Parts: sequence; C-alpha cells; structure tokens
Amino acid sequence: MKTLVTGAAGFIGSHLVEELLKRGHSVACLVRKTSNLQWIDGLNVRLIYADCAVKESLLSAAAGFDYIFHLAGLTKAANEKDFFSANALGTENLINAVIEKNPAVKRFVYLSSLAAAGPSCDSAPSKETGEPKPVSAYGRSKLEGERIVMRHKNTIPVTVIRPPAVYGPRDKDFYIFFKLLKKGISLSWGKCCYSLLYVDDLVRGTILCAESQKAEGEIFYLSDGVIYSNEEITEAIAFTLGTKPVRLKIPKSLMPLIAGIGQKLGSQGNIINTDKIKELQHPYWTCDSTKARNELGFIPNVGIKEGVKWTADWYRIHRWL
Repeated sequence: MKTLVTGAAGFIGSHLVEELLKRGHSVACLVRKTSNLQWIDGLNVRLIYADCAVKESLLSAAAGFDYIFHLAGLTKAANEKDFFSANALGTENLINAVIEKNPAVKRFVYLSSLAAAGPSCDSAPSKETGEPKPVSAYGRSKLEGERIVMRHKNTIPVTVIRPPAVYGPRDKDFYIFFKLLKKGISLSWGKCCYSLLYVDDLVRGTILCAESQKAEGEIFYLSDGVIYSNEEITEAIAFTLGTKPVRLKIPKSLMPLIAGIGQKLGSQGNIINTDKIKELQHPYWTCDSTKARNELGFIPNVGIKEGVKWTADWYRIHRWL
C-alpha cells in the first residue's frame, strides 16, 4: 500500500510511520523544509517537501496514495489565527488537493483531538453523539478541521479520530510533568479526571480506522478505557521515578496569570500557555471509546502502569531525565 503521512516528523507521526513500515506500507512523509527529521531519519521513507498552508505545493504531493493520514497541525500557537491557519485552512488545502488529484484514495484519516469536543460537562465521558463545545482556540481550530473533512465524506472516504491526552516515548508535553516529579514537585489545581492513551495504542487504532469499512464517514474516540484522576496519574509517574513529590496547590484563579508569565518567559511551544490553561481549568477531560471497541474491535493493550514505565525508561535512555 502506498501511504502518505503528514506531520510524520512529530511525536505521534513518527510512531505511525514506523508501524506502517512494519506492516509493509510504502510510506511517504510530507514535511516542511524547516521540519526536524530526527525521529524519521534513516527510515525507509520518501520525503515530500510541501506546506499544508500552500495548496499549490500539495497538488502533486497528494496524488497516487491509497491512504492519507493527516496529522500535521499546531498544538501550541501565539494566537487563534495561527491555530486556524494550520489546523483548519491547512486541512482544507490538503483535502481539496486530494479530491482534485487523488479522488480514488481508499481513506483520508484526520487526527483531531478531544479538545475539539471540549471537556465533559460532568463525570460522564464524552461520546461521539454529544455536541462539541471546545473551550480553547486549539480546540475550536481542530473542530473546524473536522467539519471541513466531514463535509467531503460523500466525495472521498474519510474518518476522524479524537484521541485524549497521548503519552509515550518522544512526547514533550507529558515530559514536563515527568521532569517536575523527578525534582519532587507535584502541581495540583484541584481534583480532575482524564482519559489517556499510550501512543502505540493510538497508532494501532488509527490504522484500524483507516482499514475498516465501518469507520468510513465516522468520528471515533480512542482511549485506554480507564478514567484517571490527576492524583492517580501523579502517583503512577512518581512510583516509576521512585520519588515522593511535594504537592504545590495552585488556585485556579491564578492559573491564567502563571500561564501568561510562563509564555512570556518561555516559548510559544511551552505547554504552560494561556490557551492550554483554558482547558486545564475544566475538571473533566474524559471520553468513551465504546463505539470504537464495538464497531472496529479496538482493544487497547497498554495501561498506565506499563505505559508510564516505558515512557520513563525512554526518557532515561535518551537522557531527558
């Protein structure tokens, strides 16, 4: 199978590329001239230099593929315009190029986010039938990307995936919490609940969505099926690291101020930013992956105990910790 992956150089994209190669796919990676290729360097892939922000650069790039996995986008940005430029306009440019140059594609898979749906209004996990209510610029941009994709579901076969927080080797977001806990610091802003998914399970689920006829024209949540409190996540990481952290309580009213300071002192790629804080101020970020289990046979293999250990081992080996 000939397969194109956008965002291939990133955390999730590089893991997807590796698994596709193991399964015998001929993989092309759509990357920009400025992309850091360290995670796919040396792999048997073809590099296509293009930019989703420029439709003309995608016309030749989109042709001739059986499967297209669209993972490219921004998770952190300076403003809402940048989010929409990457996550909405970029998606629109790519899918229009596919429709024009590759209408026989077997599946176009868009990796969205739980942020597109927004937080659960209570302790009940979000389901695909619920009305999306994103609370961040990132979430709104990903939801618009979803809507663009689903508008074309009668023209080409498409699938949208909404994962929750994803962790594993190469991830830089969860790494911040590993690093703090390694130093014996645990940040707390009240009781919260989260769905999680280890990157290998997300990759398997993503490929399953691409290959299943039942996934055509559908939206799916993927998670490991367990709801974790922030205390349980902290305890799992601290146990793996062998630390007993001191809990620092942060009033929710101060979180935007702290995020603003952190954003000014750091870079726009910092997870502690004003847009992310809008999400963290909500206590429930959970989703129900029953639909994927019943319709696609998606069964996650990795729980938090194993996933956290393997992630920490990778951080140690690569001297991140």
